[in-house]
Amino acid sequence: MESFLQGDVCQDLREISVVNLIVSIVLVIGMLISYLPQHARIISRGTSEGISPYFVLLGTTSATSAFANILLLPKSRQDIACCKEIETFHCVAGLLGIAQLGVQWLCFTFIFVLFLVFFRYNPVEDPDNEAALVEEQPRWQTALLVASLTLLHGLAVIVVTGILSTIAHDKLAIWANVLGVMAALLAAVQYIPQIWTTYHLKHVGSLSIPMMCIQTPGGFVFAGSLFARLGWAGWSSWGIFVLTATMQGLLLYMAIYYEIQARKELSKTPLGTQTPSHLYANGFDDDTPGRFTSHPEHYANSQEQLQAIMDRQDSDAAAETTPLLKSGGIGNSGSN
Repeated sequence: MESFLQGDVCQDLREISVVNLIVSIVLVIGMLISYLPQHARIISRGTSEGISPYFVLLGTTSATSAFANILLLPKSRQDIACCKEIETFHCVAGLLGIAQLGVQWLCFTFIFVLFLVFFRYNPVEDPDNEAALVEEQPRWQTALLVASLTLLHGLAVIVVTGILSTIAHDKLAIWANVLGVMAALLAAVQYIPQIWTTYHLKHVGSLSIPMMCIQTPGGFVFAGSLFARLGWAGWSSWGIFVLTATMQGLLLYMAIYYEIQARKELSKTPLGTQTPSHLYANGFDDDTPGRFTSHPEHYANSQEQLQAIMDRQDSDAAAETTPLLKSGGIGNSGSN
């Protein structure tokens, strides 16, 4: 093992490319920044409405498989082993490719957590909800299924990797490619349920258009960065991001289209009949007072309408259907 490390294997890490280093750092920081609008959007709205639970499931499991894939690739394991022989700066610079996928996994996992924390459901027995609305929104059983499958997938990856590392170390490369193929397949269909949900709702809800504007072109740049590091042999890693960037571009097009259409419809409405407009930049038309509106007076044209909205909110607050939020906690509808 020592002779292996003392050879030319670690020489590439010592010869740092300034251009690749700068690009890798920008990608890591850019990926982190790109997810912040999505995190902030869910928290600020206090709901994950508009986000498909199956999009969250496929995205989280795909990110988990992709991160495990690059960790187990032979070249990545060689680079990690070389860190014992080279300077810390060279080690960190050489592992930025792995860090990129690590940040991506952490950020999407946080979306998974926020989806569960701010998940709201409409039970059938709720008399204040129309039957059509109940059918459109996912049930709490769906959220529980998504959480269970995501956690089971992560546990399975850890267990299989641990077993192979202990008794069949030479099979890790095959397992890495299996994870890469799994991540690619999951990524290939990841955006299909979200595209369908957005098409069905005709608005993006808690999805963030700024996030998609950053990530769509960034996905292609990220794939190119991984290709430069891994070459064609790393197709199972960089191919994932070619697929996701393409699908996300389609979703972004739909979101922008629905926002433009909403603005056109708003402009066609006679000024005398317009209610106060709350059309946000993410394409979500909030002219209708929601269950958790902080300022109901903005939506009422008379004292009677204001009182009706406030009575509705009091009733909804008493029947809170966010199972992971306790009274007085973050996102609670009773606290303004």
